[in-house]
Amino acid sequence: MSKLDYKLLNALASVVELQSFELAAKQLFITQSAVSQRIKQLEESVGQPVLIRRQPLEATTTGKALLKHYQLVQQLENDLLPEILPEQPHKPIKITLAVNADSLATWLIEALSPLLSTQLIELDLLIEHEERTIEKLKSGEAIAAVSTVAKPLSGYRAIKLGKIRYLLVASKSFKARYFAHGVNQESLKMAPAVSFDHKDNMHVRFIAQHFQLAADEYYCHSVRSSEAFVAMAKQGVAYCLLPELQIRDLLARGELVNLCADKQLVETLYWHYWLLSKGVYQKLSAQVINHAQQILG
Repeated sequence: MSKLDYKLLNALASVVELQSFELAAKQLFITQSAVSQRIKQLEESVGQPVLIRRQPLEATTTGKALLKHYQLVQQLENDLLPEILPEQPHKPIKITLAVNADSLATWLIEALSPLLSTQLIELDLLIEHEERTIEKLKSGEAIAAVSTVAKPLSGYRAIKLGKIRYLLVASKSFKARYFAHGVNQESLKMAPAVSFDHKDNMHVRFIAQHFQLAADEYYCHSVRSSEAFVAMAKQGVAYCLLPELQIRDLLARGELVNLCADKQLVETLYWHYWLLSKGVYQKLSAQVINHAQQILG
């Protein structure tokens, strides 16, 4: 292979993003068989498969490397075109970020709003646990990420955003029902908790550290929404770890109570972005970093 054919990379990116050859064909204004042919040509040019043809459709290791490269090239192109062709109308710049649910529910939208209100941007937020967002950079699905991982990937930079403090909370009625005699091993075994999903170890780490209980010794709902955590806690059907930043007003009004005033979990967040980011991408990173550092400290 002498050089990459970006028409073929575009087809791969569309198929993976839309999870459908048919939808990719509509997006690219070609037939479904033409999309399949482009993927085949790409595989022939690199000498190996680039797509795992099952549900969900997933790029191979080589495919992910190609998608990552294509994403970075798209960044450079989006920065360049308005500069050299300022009078021509341009499509919205698609920016895909990998973020954790708690950042999205607290500070991130406020950080992005100034840029979204002045730039033609189509935002795509991939919600993952803060330890796994970095995987979206590796696969080329996202161009930047909020993560608890401090070490940057090759070609990327990681900037510390600050610390986010989590408190173990519940409603007053829930506390009276399950923790009338305190939060301890026995009461925790009977009280329903809630975590983001089965891969979310934040709650597990907190309970293990402070109460020496393993995950299989108590039961826990899986709910993939930070806002739903708050709703369940307020309704008195579960207790959970929540960012203090998200629930300060609820604590002040007594709608939620801190179950363990002497215990907390503190996570440090980092912003990962491409070293060569320019233009709108550089502005986005600057805004996220500046706002988060002011809010998170």
